[in-house]
Amino acid sequence: MLVLSIFVRGTRLYWPTMRWLRMAIWGARVICGVRHRVTGLEHVPTAAEGTKAVLLASKHQSAWETFAYPTIMPHPLAYVFKRELLYVPFFGWAMGRLDMIHIDRSKRAEAWAKVESQGRRIMGQGGWVIMFPEGTRAPRGGQGTYKSGAARLAIATGTPIVPIAVNAAKCWPRRSWLLRPGVIDVVIGEPIDVQGRQPDELMRQVEQWIEAQMRRIDPEAYAEPAAP
Repeated sequence: MLVLSIFVRGTRLYWPTMRWLRMAIWGARVICGVRHRVTGLEHVPTAAEGTKAVLLASKHQSAWETFAYPTIMPHPLAYVFKRELLYVPFFGWAMGRLDMIHIDRSKRAEAWAKVESQGRRIMGQGGWVIMFPEGTRAPRGGQGTYKSGAARLAIATGTPIVPIAVNAAKCWPRRSWLLRPGVIDVVIGEPIDVQGRQPDELMRQVEQWIEAQMRRIDPEAYAEPAAP
């Protein structure tokens, strides 16, 4: 991919790169028994519908969804990610050649300015931006703080938010190299209109939908401990 990037850019570089991700997801299924099922894919535009901007806001539990989403979605994705990933040999270098948004999380004002400017450009071209509102991977059955960045960008660009729930930690826990056999559920919600909304109130709706779905698709992770 790094060699190819010398000669091509844009989607002509994106789709060949995604073949590696498809191979990784295939390997997880065949070698480790990690399968997945997707519901709600009809809530995002199909490739035949052309370029229509989308902002995806997803639960984040594992590296699995970062690998899987580009293989599931019918349109190139621009991830918002921490710039430290750029320093990972080969993997990070490749990400740096793609049209994505890397930010310095220690500089919040500067990071938001970059997300807004780059997000406007990408979605103005009909691109799809994906963000993890919790900012980092949450443990199975856990919940991080939902930050309003995705809602602010959606309102600034007039782009509906598509919420996604995924229980990937069921098979691939965070900070673990061990994958467990099982089925990962990916649930894509209906687009949430952003017109006339406030960022915090909009993000609360996204949070409530995602967390409700998480309890539905992975009830054992959220079960109340038995009384002594």
